[in-house]
Amino acid sequence: LAPLLGPGDTLLLSGPVGAGKSVLARAIIAARLRPFGPPGDIPSPSFTLVQTYAAGPLSIWHSDLYRLSGPEEVVELGFDAALGDALVLIEWPDRLGRLCPPRRLELALTIPAADPGRRGLVLRAVGPDWGKLAPALSPPEPRAKARARFLAEAGVTAAPDRLAGDASTRVYYRLPDAVLMDAPADAGGIDRFVAITEALRAKGFSAPELFAADRRAGFLLMEDLGDALFARWLSRKRQDEPMLYRAAASVLAALQARGLGDLPPYSDAIYREEAGRFLLWYLPAATGAPPHPDTRRAFEAIVAGLTAKLGCTVPVLVDYHAENLIWRPEREGVARVGLLDYQDARLGHPAYDLASLLQDARRDVGAAARRAARDAFLNETGHDAAGLDAAMAALGAQRNLKILGLFARLARRDGKPQYLALLPRVWAHLQDNLAHPALGDLSAWIRRHAPPPDASIRARLAAA
Repeated sequence: LAPLLGPGDTLLLSGPVGAGKSVLARAIIAARLRPFGPPGDIPSPSFTLVQTYAAGPLSIWHSDLYRLSGPEEVVELGFDAALGDALVLIEWPDRLGRLCPPRRLELALTIPAADPGRRGLVLRAVGPDWGKLAPALSPPEPRAKARARFLAEAGVTAAPDRLAGDASTRVYYRLPDAVLMDAPADAGGIDRFVAITEALRAKGFSAPELFAADRRAGFLLMEDLGDALFARWLSRKRQDEPMLYRAAASVLAALQARGLGDLPPYSDAIYREEAGRFLLWYLPAATGAPPHPDTRRAFEAIVAGLTAKLGCTVPVLVDYHAENLIWRPEREGVARVGLLDYQDARLGHPAYDLASLLQDARRDVGAAARRAARDAFLNETGHDAAGLDAAMAALGAQRNLKILGLFARLARRDGKPQYLALLPRVWAHLQDNLAHPALGDLSAWIRRHAPPPDASIRARLAAA
């Protein structure tokens, strides 16, 4: 659909929460931006209401009207300046009322009750000049058939075995000496994964070797780094925890010294949007109502005040924790730590990945391992200890707020309640962060407005 849309086209995306409106809108935007360079971050307009982009000469407007009550508030967004010249993507278009443009493409998404993993789609063109959509109306090749075709072209004859999934939309399959990544909704993520993999390998890190790729279809065949995830290894050999975490911290120090080339930076807007998932998903379910606008604005101002002081100077892999690190003791130096799930890498603060490593949502990291990792990182980077601790508290709080919102969303929207069992650990990490003197304002806000995820709130999240 993306290449068929252009100036003057308005796409109205409707459907229930979790149907995939934002996923589709952001994929369309990424597809139009990609010919002009890496798309970079495409944030949700849930809080900003409108995000704009320039794809060469094409202006793109992406809007989420969920928080608006009707056309009187929509007028203030200035759509009249965009309609006719820009490509406009609007989520929750029922708020438009009388402002609904006479020429529009309506795309309604549904979630079948009998199979919530699938989506129904109804496309309706209103007004003239929509004949160009014919190529988008052909049914896509079934995914299993496309996967078999890709493997055959790569010379693989063995049947793939599906691996356990995670919180993303990607699916992984194991083959003899290889792993298949299947990312049908994230071809842009494949592009980033390939680029960052090549950069990591060029710098001497243990990212998987890439064997074959179909970026358009979202398939990637790569080296199997083995089963020795840190979390799995330490479930059998807990005594190795300080050694493994010291090695992981040394990888971060080396990564920050060697660099990875051009990466999009963390921005204040991204920090706020990520932390804002706490307001959007956790808080309404925990309290029974969305936060008051004044309460939300106070939260956003506090988060902005914390992150504005943090520079973005080094590469961060974003999800650097025990489920994404593989122990390879047969290798030497930083190559002993195999790396996974880094396609979201960007420029950030030196403390970000260390906070991710030591404040793990999925496992408790022992005090000896935390000390070993922190001391190794300080010794190898020369950072000031007090400054590092303050940055880890601020970034840890931002990250843990994001995770609380993410896990609530996975339960409420995506039907994955298993993540709710992790909320108490994430909340405990947040409380540790809030104990730092620099986070007094955020600590007071949390105490006043956000209840902890006790059993009753987790049950409410599971039932929502």
